[in-house]
Amino acid sequence: MARLDHVHPAMRTALLAMACPTFDTQPWVAGPPLSQRRVALLSTAGLHRRDDRPFAVTSGNARAIAGDYRVIPNDIAANDLVMSHVSTNFDRTGFQQDWNVVFPLDRLHELAQEGIIDSVAAFHYSFMGATDPHHMEDAAHQLARLLTQDQVNAVCLVGPPVRAPSAGLRIISKGTVWPPPRSA
Repeated sequence: MARLDHVHPAMRTALLAMACPTFDTQPWVAGPPLSQRRVALLSTAGLHRRDDRPFAVTSGNARAIAGDYRVIPNDIAANDLVMSHVSTNFDRTGFQQDWNVVFPLDRLHELAQEGIIDSVAAFHYSFMGATDPHHMEDAAHQLARLLTQDQVNAVCLVGPPVRAPSAGLRIISKGTVWPPPRSA
C-alpha cells in the first residue's frame, strides 16, 4: 500500500480532497482460525485472463463499469493473466517480473501446503480499481453469492502495484493478521 508521503504531490492533494464514504452499519463476521479458512483473492488491479475482454478504459458513465469484474480460475498460468489497468500511477514492472506482486496465487498455494490456511478457492476475482464504492453494491452482492458457493470464508484484498514500497501479502480477519507485522 502506498503511503501518502510517497505519492506525487498532485495525486496526494486529490486523494486528500476525496470524500470518505460512510455506511449505516459496520458488519464484521468472526470466523474460524486461518488454518480452517478457504481463501480467495480479490484484486483491484484490472486483471483478467488473456482471452477475456479487457476492462473498459474510457467511459462517460462510471456506473457502467463500476461493477465490472473478471473471474480468474485457480489453475490459471501466470502467462495467461493480463493487466489492463491504465493508471499512470501504477508500475507494471513488478507484475511483469512476478505476478505474485499483484496476484499472490503462488503464495496462497504455499500457505495452503504449509497448513497456514485450509485451502485456496476455485475462483478469484478482479475489478478495475479507483471506483466509487457506492456504485459497486450490486457487484458486491453477486460476488458474495459466488464466494459463498465456493465455500470461501476469507478474502485477501490485493491492489495494483504503486510507485511506492508495498506491504506485501496480508490476510486479515478480526483479531488476526498473518504474517504478523514486523517490529521496527
